[in-house]
Amino acid sequence: MVTKISEIKTSSAPAPVGPYSQAVLAGSTLYVSGNIPLDPATGALVGNGDVQAETKQVLANMDAVLKEAGATPQQVVRCTVFLADLGDFAAVNEIYSEYFKDNAVPPSRSCVQVAALPKGVKVEIDCIAVL
Repeated sequence: MVTKISEIKTSSAPAPVGPYSQAVLAGSTLYVSGNIPLDPATGALVGNGDVQAETKQVLANMDAVLKEAGATPQQVVRCTVFLADLGDFAAVNEIYSEYFKDNAVPPSRSCVQVAALPKGVKVEIDCIAVL
């Protein structure tokens, strides 16, 4: 059996800045690309270096892609959090935990510090959801 693969895209989240999709639905699994804190309407960075404001925008962008696919945060099973500074771990967790507060089972997750993120942001998050 061949799995159906579909691109998911929405104007409610920033457009890709490279040759990738906002998300790909493969069968009943949704793979959401990494989101950074860009305002989808203007393309401007959000947060002015405030990691919590950046995290809120990142999750709002991710949420818009999930909604376009017919998913909710409760269907997210895996996330990867990329931080420019692991010292921001607790501040990001505060916003992240609020976003996933209604999940009966929190998503599995990796969190890593990276040398740099696109546009000099402090946080990027991707996820996998099951529809």
